[in-house]
Amino acid sequence: MLLSPCGIDCEACQMKESCGGGCQICGGKPFYIKDFGVETCPMYDCSVNKHGYKTCAECPEVPCQIFFDWKDPGMTDEQHVSAVNANVALLKESLKGDAV
Repeated sequence: MLLSPCGIDCEACQMKESCGGGCQICGGKPFYIKDFGVETCPMYDCSVNKHGYKTCAECPEVPCQIFFDWKDPGMTDEQHVSAVNANVALLKESLKGDAV
């Protein structure tokens, strides 16, 4: 399993190829990131560039406010919270088996 810093399973993602193989491979710059007015995904930037983590799983503050602020506009608030919880669960599981 290849996890993005935020806990998305890149191997299972339908947009994997469009994103350049996942955030770990494209440096947190998937094709859609500029639509949000930034150069690099804020979660990638914080976890990898700022703190030197492989994923947010290593951060004692996971899930931080960035998880809740960085919302897919196509999701309801309930869907977003559910996705954050699922991603955090994958991140925590990855610490047990080093799935990243």
